[in-house]
Amino acid sequence: MSQQGYVATPPYSQAQPGMGGYQGGFGSGPAQPLYGHYGGPPQTFTPPPPAGMMKSPVSSAAGMPPPPASSQYNANVQQNGAHSQRYPAPPAASASYGQPPQSPYNSMASPGPPVAQQLTNQMSAMNLGNYGPMQSPPPPTSSVAQQPFQMSPPPAMGQPQMLPGQRSAHLSPQMSPPQSPPASMPMTGQPIASPQMAGPPMGNPQMAGPPMGNPQMGGPPMGNPQMGGPPMGNAQMGGPPMGNPQMGGPPTASMGGPFHGTPPSGPGGFQQPGPGAAGPQGYPHPGQFGGHMAGPQPGMPGAFPGAPAAMAGPPQKKLDPDSIPSITQVIDDDKLKHGGQVFTTNIRGQVPPLVTTDFTVQDQGNASPRFMRCTTYSLPCTADLAKQCQVPLASIIKPFASLPKNETPLYVVNHGETGPIRCNRCKAYMCPYMQFIDGGRRYQCGFCNCVNEVPVFYFQHLDHVGRRVDFYERPELSLGSYEFVATMDYCKNNKPPNPPAYIFMIDVSYNNIKSGLVKLICDELKTLLEKLPREDGAESSAIKVGFVTYNKVLHFYNVKSALAQPQMMVVSDTAEMFVPLLDGFLVNYPDSRAVIYNLLDQIPEMFADTNESETVFAPVIQAGVEAFKAAECSGKLFIFHSSMPTAEAPGKLKNRDDKKLVNTEKEKMLFQPQKGVFEQLSKDCVAQGCCVDLFLFPSQYVDLATMADVPSHTGGSVYKYNNFQVETDGEHFLRDLRKDVQKSIGFDAIMRVRTSTGFRATDFFGAIHMNNTTDIEMAAVDCDKAVTVEFKHDDALNEETGAFIQCALLYTTINGQRRLRIHNLSLNCSSQLLDLYKSCETDSLINFFAKSAYRAMLNQPLKNVREILVNQTAHMLACYRKNCASPSAASQLILPDAMKVFPVYMNSLMKTAPLMGSTDLSTDDRAHQRLSVLAMGVEDTQLLLYPHLIPLHNMDVSSEALPASLRCSEERLTDSGMFLLENGHSMFLWLGQASPPDLIQSVFNVPSLAHLQGHMCALPELDNPLSKKVRSIISGLLEKRPNSMKLQIVRQKDKPEMLFRQFLVEDKGLHGSTSYMDFLCYVHREIRQLLT
Repeated sequence: MSQQGYVATPPYSQAQPGMGGYQGGFGSGPAQPLYGHYGGPPQTFTPPPPAGMMKSPVSSAAGMPPPPASSQYNANVQQNGAHSQRYPAPPAASASYGQPPQSPYNSMASPGPPVAQQLTNQMSAMNLGNYGPMQSPPPPTSSVAQQPFQMSPPPAMGQPQMLPGQRSAHLSPQMSPPQSPPASMPMTGQPIASPQMAGPPMGNPQMAGPPMGNPQMGGPPMGNPQMGGPPMGNAQMGGPPMGNPQMGGPPTASMGGPFHGTPPSGPGGFQQPGPGAAGPQGYPHPGQFGGHMAGPQPGMPGAFPGAPAAMAGPPQKKLDPDSIPSITQVIDDDKLKHGGQVFTTNIRGQVPPLVTTDFTVQDQGNASPRFMRCTTYSLPCTADLAKQCQVPLASIIKPFASLPKNETPLYVVNHGETGPIRCNRCKAYMCPYMQFIDGGRRYQCGFCNCVNEVPVFYFQHLDHVGRRVDFYERPELSLGSYEFVATMDYCKNNKPPNPPAYIFMIDVSYNNIKSGLVKLICDELKTLLEKLPREDGAESSAIKVGFVTYNKVLHFYNVKSALAQPQMMVVSDTAEMFVPLLDGFLVNYPDSRAVIYNLLDQIPEMFADTNESETVFAPVIQAGVEAFKAAECSGKLFIFHSSMPTAEAPGKLKNRDDKKLVNTEKEKMLFQPQKGVFEQLSKDCVAQGCCVDLFLFPSQYVDLATMADVPSHTGGSVYKYNNFQVETDGEHFLRDLRKDVQKSIGFDAIMRVRTSTGFRATDFFGAIHMNNTTDIEMAAVDCDKAVTVEFKHDDALNEETGAFIQCALLYTTINGQRRLRIHNLSLNCSSQLLDLYKSCETDSLINFFAKSAYRAMLNQPLKNVREILVNQTAHMLACYRKNCASPSAASQLILPDAMKVFPVYMNSLMKTAPLMGSTDLSTDDRAHQRLSVLAMGVEDTQLLLYPHLIPLHNMDVSSEALPASLRCSEERLTDSGMFLLENGHSMFLWLGQASPPDLIQSVFNVPSLAHLQGHMCALPELDNPLSKKVRSIISGLLEKRPNSMKLQIVRQKDKPEMLFRQFLVEDKGLHGSTSYMDFLCYVHREIRQLLT
């Protein structure tokens, strides 16, 4: 187990012949603690040339990389656009990725064999044999069936015995160490090197080099043209099988689906012979292999189907997708392991169950994973290690996450006048990581090691193990999460805050009146205002409410309870915004219920004949801020708006949507908000604690990037309903509005993340505002908003003590009480990279990468952002391969067990609308998704990037459980099936063209598919078990997700099906994006370049 990681060893650091213009020195970048991911300075390395991407001149010597085809390769090495210091330069090799100007992966279809065929070559070359419990091959005579397992040779034969705990997914067959001369190898299938087989039995004569696509590549060719190395497509080898990790020796296991248990990585594997090293007839050298080798066997996962004895023709196109890691499999395995169980948080650095698993948390000293999750629960001890593995160190914090009914709500601690106890030096709050000493009279801070006196009122004796006697009575000593009542020192102007207010601001321009939207909102508010959030046990909500309507001018309403009729006041000077009335604008709903009802009835009638189509927008937000200032409270604006604000007023916008900018250096401008008014407005809102939620109903471009700027800096949300129609979208919008008004929320919040010595928080992502480098300000924070915090080393960490994070959130409750919410988390530290990879959490990693990529889009061309994502993926996996996996041939793709599905998520992220440079996508939709993701928690990004695909046609209608999800690929759909797909934002019900009439009848109440109406957006309520079950599944999902989803019914082969297909993220996308299989090949090739 070498742990030195890939420091610049000769192959990297010297520029290689024929590679003009590459900079040397990968890994020898700046010495200070910066990693080469988003946020590091440009780091460079010398990548070998893009393999298999361009035909090199024939003269290029076998083992040498071909010269670059054009200067394109070193064009952008030095600095990519603005912000070079924030971002490493993409290594030149990846310029090949995206050579043709269209989408970045198209270049995979390189000159050479046709795409499908080449992919098969690559995949077989990758030896994605199979990565579950391995089986040694049956003896040559037997026909291939699923055979019982043969034991592989014991590890004593020159092979290091692997620890059972070290897990990695070896996507490839294993080979046992040499025992007998190769000639006597038992063979199954075909002979290894029959002359017809050009290259390994993977079907393509061109593949002489390492299996990467084209023969012309540099890299060590494998000797003899007949057979470069052992057969590579094959699933069964006699090496140490990878069975269940509990067993020390080579365990046996049956070949059920891929990955049963977590296989320890088997040490064997193909050693790739160097140039000219292959023995007679291309047999592997004695001394390199031995043991059983099986040829591809049809019918085995991972074998290439139907491989004929002489593989001279092109290979079969079908590759078995079950042989590569599956997210649904990983999710199901975790549910089996942890589902329904109690997760106690008393162990430092323990990795929680996945976000997709239902489990119960028992807080015993660390915050619940519902509040905090990390990209890894074992931090590398030094900055050098962190830089070497490039795994970002980050925590995703959702301070207000909702807890299920069976978990205890947070305890509130009240120390009266003295307020919470804090360390004198670093100001950390009292928590389980404080060590009491000196008989309980002093305590040592776990964050800065400062020794503090214990206040007299707080003194308590210690027991025989040095723990306070009142340990279990005090939440702040025994729990990971709790609240303190804050004193006046924590309030603005040292006086207690007023309860917050909600102002409903309705655009009453022509579009909204004509569509029926205004009436819909007014009718809904009558019932919704009864359900404003309230403190537990309170009879009614303390939140005050106010109403504004607007078009070119603003109308304020006096709804004081004493009035018989509401009064309207108009402000037409939008440049100097003020609130024309103080008394009677913000009222308690129960007191003014009658007047408010009256008003809500009158608004749609008052504006029924309007012709005004122009609107203002910035003055509306300004009016809200002024109202909160006057009332000395914080609160939220609910703005219902339909068009670009073009009326003469501050914040007037013009159409700047320009499809010509897509795929150019200037594309980033489409996502940058227009400077000026809105920037200042965000600051004013945050200072006042005014959160903005925007409900948009556009029928064309509205410059969402600018309009959503204030919501996205004030802890607000943006909801968007394109071409809104009450009949089809009304219910969908109302579900969003109800959730938004009722969700639990805190106002006027400021958050600080403190860490123990050795590392610190350096970067923050979310719907937040940062005035300085440490204080995260949020006008409001609700149960769905998460802040992603990145950490960097500023010193070495200690394995003994571990690392501590404390997140403190100061906020105003809906009752107007100032509180501090504290979440604490302790992590392990290790000088072994293996520990870091073992305790990674893929779902958190992808949340971090999505947010950093979406932020980087504002300063960099998309092409660079995509390159950085791929490079960092390859880096993280190559570092694991080099330092943590047992030695094996380069042709194997070896993934850490905890990250084995990371490439699926990464490929899916690169296919999201914001990162796809396509003119078919609406700029507003791309901007909307970009901003939504920045505030998402781990479970939301997980679902967005890997939707749920649920078969409904064959489920057990009597069972309570959801049917098992399928992989997001067209191959999983059946012509006679009915499938539900949802990703938290969109929901589709897909119907196969051969759906049986009785299925259609029982769900839709029509005799056949042909009778189905196209625009149906809800299922009819029918009295049969299938209809009830399908509707209960749909309503259950709608209930569970933060956002509403509009149900779209699509029939196979209909035009709307195109929209549905882009959610099948394992397949090729509409806009030239790659399939998961292609991406895996590509990443594997990048990893091999890094390792050669």
